[in-house]
Amino acid sequence: MRSPSTGTVEDSSSALFPVGRQGKYSDSTWPVGGLQMDRDPEHEPVMAAEVVALFATVPPGVVLDATVGAGGHAAALLSAYPHLGLFGIDRDPTALEIAASALASFGPRVVLHHARFTDLDRVVGAAWAAGRGHWPSSGEAAGAPCSISGALFDLGVSSMQLDRAERGFSYRRDAPLDMRMDPGASSSALDIVNGAGPDEMASWFRANGEGRLAGRIARAIVAARPIATTARLAEVVASAVPAAVRRRGHPAGRVFQAIRIAVNEESEELAAGLPATLGLLAGGGRCVVLAYHSGESRFVKQTFANAVSGGCVCPPGLPCVCGASAEFQWVFRGSRGASAAEVSVNARASSARLWAVERLGGRGDVDR
Repeated sequence: MRSPSTGTVEDSSSALFPVGRQGKYSDSTWPVGGLQMDRDPEHEPVMAAEVVALFATVPPGVVLDATVGAGGHAAALLSAYPHLGLFGIDRDPTALEIAASALASFGPRVVLHHARFTDLDRVVGAAWAAGRGHWPSSGEAAGAPCSISGALFDLGVSSMQLDRAERGFSYRRDAPLDMRMDPGASSSALDIVNGAGPDEMASWFRANGEGRLAGRIARAIVAARPIATTARLAEVVASAVPAAVRRRGHPAGRVFQAIRIAVNEESEELAAGLPATLGLLAGGGRCVVLAYHSGESRFVKQTFANAVSGGCVCPPGLPCVCGASAEFQWVFRGSRGASAAEVSVNARASSARLWAVERLGGRGDVDR
């Protein structure tokens, strides 16, 4: 998940810091003009057309892009809807630099901030309270102070991170073990691969689908320590599983995913950020999530289902007598996947699941 670690909220500067103005940019904000870094040409936003369509009915105001990445979804939304501004956050400073360049043409409609999901509520509130220059200029959504018109989460690791060997995310490229979405974070894959106990590691691997081989792989990693590179870790994992398993594809994929999730505390971040975001939505506002593995989808489904039911504990199919009050409704039932045509040109879309809910009080089109 591209949620961020951060220090301060915006101070005297912001992502809208005018080009040519004297002074220093804030450590936690990025100017949306003046950068020369190009957007990553290989990054294609997943299900972009579907995501953009889901925001067609939200009220005028600001959309939170909680994983702005290279700015692909953000640019599509801003191009489609002139009545929307965008407050984008990411935990990866390199991604924020790329997004700032990609979104420069939208000027004061965009503010970018270095933050993580656990800081989301505070960062959004501080930017809204600080006003012009810290909050997108298209204005606030109708409703309570600091409310937003919509929110987008594009979870998981980005193609930019996977494709840059030095980041240490991929078992296909030899590099120092790292996997930090925020390079300034204190703990890396090197630390946990060489420091975690076998039972703890096995629990990570089971949660990512390794099943009966989880303990075997964890013990092999412990026995092979110290492990310093992605290639060596992939080799150890491959040697720990039967040949029949290796013939079905490289066994390191789910192991690397599990370690990345642990390094970046992705489950904990999502558990903090998604409910907080729902609380910020204005009436008619929508929260849209792209999830890429079963753990993410399971949590998103549970969180959205609880919001739609209002926390009702009554048996399904019977009238509610527990006093729950629903504030959300499904935009469509369950989740949706990418089309075969998109998957054929964008492999990352193959595992994507799209979820969406809407806060009651608007006039959006929903499945009843």
